[in-house]
Amino acid sequence: MDLSETAGMAAFRGEVKGFLAAHRDDYAGGAAKDVRAWQRALIAAGYAARTIPREYGGYGAEPDILKSRIIAEEFIAAGAPRGMAGQGISMLVPTLLEVGSEEQKKRWIAPTLNGEIIWCQGYSEPGAGSDLASLQTKALEDGNDFIISGSKIWTSTAAQAQMMFCLVRTEPKAAKHEGISYVLIPMDTPGIEVRPLKTMTGGAEFNEVFFTDVRVPQASVVGRRGRGWSVANTTLKHERGMLGDPNATEARLNALIELMKSETVDGQRIIDNPVFRDRLMQLQGRVLSMKFNGLRLLTSQLTQEPAGIAGLIVKLQGCELNHQLAALAIDALGELGILYTDGPHLRTQGRWQWNYMFDLGLIIGGGTAQIQKNIISERGLGMPREPKPAVA
Repeated sequence: MDLSETAGMAAFRGEVKGFLAAHRDDYAGGAAKDVRAWQRALIAAGYAARTIPREYGGYGAEPDILKSRIIAEEFIAAGAPRGMAGQGISMLVPTLLEVGSEEQKKRWIAPTLNGEIIWCQGYSEPGAGSDLASLQTKALEDGNDFIISGSKIWTSTAAQAQMMFCLVRTEPKAAKHEGISYVLIPMDTPGIEVRPLKTMTGGAEFNEVFFTDVRVPQASVVGRRGRGWSVANTTLKHERGMLGDPNATEARLNALIELMKSETVDGQRIIDNPVFRDRLMQLQGRVLSMKFNGLRLLTSQLTQEPAGIAGLIVKLQGCELNHQLAALAIDALGELGILYTDGPHLRTQGRWQWNYMFDLGLIIGGGTAQIQKNIISERGLGMPREPKPAVA
């Protein structure tokens, strides 16, 4: 495919630059002053939800690899936020576009894109993490409803969410990977209890969620009843893409470079220290490879061809690389890198310290690094499945 920039592409780049220049006050300091207003402006201009149909609240453009890349490049260069993301926008919306009913698309996609609904993901359970298909949260049929009982754990944003997309077992006698349904559940439904879990960041990004006789309409099932495992894997595909977003990693690399230019030791910039510069260049090379792998994935989407191993490496590559970028920032800060709470010497409100701790958790969350390596070897490279211990 010819990736050279035509006159039309140059004109489009000028449009993006003009938009960013006109709205600079809206994202001063790299963060939107009003997140939802910024999201609406991006959708209206076609810089967010670009290819989502207009009838569902998106911009409605045709997929275009070069325009997508130009948008990413100019937003990164300007230090502008790309708009809202997360479990609803980045995971549920594309799932509904693929397998949701027309009613579900019209009801949920637009308010989710506009930030009016926050979603959480009810997948993992105390006894079903890496082996997700072992989940035991059950849904018993009662007329046109399900009565749900059980629990979920490591549920991000559950304390803030209005809705959950959740895996429940609706056919208990079916095989392990069958009999699971993918259900949309309002978080204010009676019988739901959320208990925050404090993490090593000092916050409570994750939660436990308990269901006690929670009544949900059977019409809330996405896809076919008992076929939720297939729907869940569609969502997991988009989750791994979100966690390994090359544009977010490139923006983090740029922030790290600026940090290393501004921090000094004995009057010397950190970036001029050969040891630190060598570490930076190694990470920069990996960020570039991640960027070009992202272009390969965009091409696969456009041609509707399987991405193969290129898609399987995204989550592992992205989460480990983000953590290593934060680790270099911590080292570049020297003794200031151990600061965490407010203080006169804290840099960037402790963002690098928070990223270092949170990204370490993401190497586990969304499928551990070990699980990701198994997936890459078995599904991508065709290697034999990992042997299971013999049962006595």
